[in-house]
Amino acid sequence: MIQELCYREIPTPAVARVRGWLHQWTAPGLSVTPLPTGLLLQQGTGEWTVVTWELQRTTYLKVFRWRPGAGEQTWLRQLTADLAREFPPQYPPFPSLDLSQQTIFTALAPYYPATARHFQNIPNGEYDLKRVYWWEQRWRQGVSQPRRNPVLFPSEAKTSPTYDLIYIGGALGVIHAAVMARLGYRVLLLERLPFGRMNREWNISRSELQTLIDLNLFTSAEVERLIACEYEDGFHQFYWPEVPQKLRAAVLHTPRVLNIAIDTNKLLTLAGQKLRQAGGEIWDECEFLRAEVGEHGVGIQFKSFRTGEQESVAGRLLVDAMGTASPIAWQLNGGRAFDSVCPTVGAVFKGLDPQVWDHRYGDVLHSHGDISRGRQLIWELFPAGNGELTVYLFHYHQPCPENPGSLLELYEDFFHILPEYRRCDLEQLQWIKATFGYIPGHFSSTFTERKVAWDRVISIGDAAALQSPLVFTGFGSLVRNLPRLTDLLDTALRHDLLGAEHLNAIRAYQGNSAVTWLFSKGMMVPTGKQLPPAQINAILNTFFGLLASTDPEVAERFIKDRSGWGEFTRMALKAAWTNPAILLWIVPLTGWGEVGRWLWSYIVFTWEALVSAVLLPWWPGLLRQWQPWLERHAPGLWLGLLARSYHLGYGVGRPRVERRLSVTQ
Repeated sequence: MIQELCYREIPTPAVARVRGWLHQWTAPGLSVTPLPTGLLLQQGTGEWTVVTWELQRTTYLKVFRWRPGAGEQTWLRQLTADLAREFPPQYPPFPSLDLSQQTIFTALAPYYPATARHFQNIPNGEYDLKRVYWWEQRWRQGVSQPRRNPVLFPSEAKTSPTYDLIYIGGALGVIHAAVMARLGYRVLLLERLPFGRMNREWNISRSELQTLIDLNLFTSAEVERLIACEYEDGFHQFYWPEVPQKLRAAVLHTPRVLNIAIDTNKLLTLAGQKLRQAGGEIWDECEFLRAEVGEHGVGIQFKSFRTGEQESVAGRLLVDAMGTASPIAWQLNGGRAFDSVCPTVGAVFKGLDPQVWDHRYGDVLHSHGDISRGRQLIWELFPAGNGELTVYLFHYHQPCPENPGSLLELYEDFFHILPEYRRCDLEQLQWIKATFGYIPGHFSSTFTERKVAWDRVISIGDAAALQSPLVFTGFGSLVRNLPRLTDLLDTALRHDLLGAEHLNAIRAYQGNSAVTWLFSKGMMVPTGKQLPPAQINAILNTFFGLLASTDPEVAERFIKDRSGWGEFTRMALKAAWTNPAILLWIVPLTGWGEVGRWLWSYIVFTWEALVSAVLLPWWPGLLRQWQPWLERHAPGLWLGLLARSYHLGYGVGRPRVERRLSVTQ
């Protein structure tokens, strides 16, 4: 009876080279006969076959026993060891390009031929490919030199602020800036790109969009006009042919998760209009250089791409919304700005055969293969407006200087394996735009662990690195946390509480997201390490199988980072009961040190859940009654208590708007 003995991933797309090497391989006492896809092995009465195939731009190998024979384990160990030596994990170096005499397409073609070719078919493709190159270059610099040139400096110079708030970064920044401007603050937004350009599309649900209405930023009618598409159902499914039968998960349906596709151009334009109507200003094509922080304000130096000159401007507070490109985030956290990252690439296009995919549905999370060259690749597919589709390819990754995570390498994968994921001819697709970026994460086991502020400087959005291990990233996190962020910042500005000790209380931390960090780590392959190819898919099938079998409302809350302590604990215990080996799978990926950190974060979450259960029903209301006296006599204490009051709800997955902010019209 045929039996599978070995399943390995060979981290190279050159399957022909692997087969050629196999055809030359020998072992003592073993008869080796080359086959088109591998080998026939014979020894005494024993007979085995080695089979190889290519998928997801990597090579997979299996060994099957047809008849048992002596020496099997000896030559099998030799084969796997020889393969590991001949085909070790490789992390291509970043190409250094000179674009003064050639286009980005010509320069990148020797390294990433499919990427260079297909970007020429994308509108603004040359501009966007240069952005991909710049973004990866900036990210690699941060990873390899996390303590590189500082950009924040104390200053004795007297500063006369022209603005109350100066935002650096105009994507997520403009939403926050518009709310603050409508509260009456003098706001300036500096943006490196022409304002309104986005590298990513945004998906969200109606419950999160309601936050923008509750804050009086947009009206219900305006929000409806921002919606490009609303799908009927979203699916989660992970590759399971190599996963044990009992762990194979059914499709998880989440019809109200990321089911709203936002027209990002309309959103940014409308937010920009709201900002300007409230007296705010937007200066685009301006690159931040440095900031000098004094007693009464912060002076910001920037370069204008329009004039080529260095200029300066002063404000009471600098708000860092530069995302993973932020040098401020690296400086604030002593080189540990981000613990993880999701390199993400994709595109918006038309032309997918409706028999291949129905436009009424989305893929929220989907894998169609096992580990590929040290990454578990995951797809997302969302219907957009006008019959368009937005498709992303990403993976969870722990960056290190040797292997920081590459957008260009991932784009090469995207263009090669999109036809595997959704049967299509790339030449027949109508490309609309490229979408890409780095989605960062930071593991904070307590509310105060990560620094998000310096004196007169605060980070928001991706620069503050609150990343859900599942689907909610910078945009979703910012919108969900916008009520508390703007209320707390309004309080700090009104009382000039702009020192680091006060500003660090203004953050989007959630205890229920912190305890899911171990799940995120379980989806990362450590650099230089080879895992059983199906291991991460087995972990994903375990968890999502449990979600698929539970109440849909519970599953939705878990995916949306709104599950409480009880739901999370039951899910974790049930996962351990269903698959006792799961901890043994995760520990080699994380190490016992990370498990210890996670246990501490779980203890903190348990305590916070207990405190929330006792205080949340009555404490916020009582605190608001004390507000007039507390805010007048002890504004610093009031800010700290208000931050903790918000955390009672947000920290256990229960975000809320405590008060409608009074905005200017």
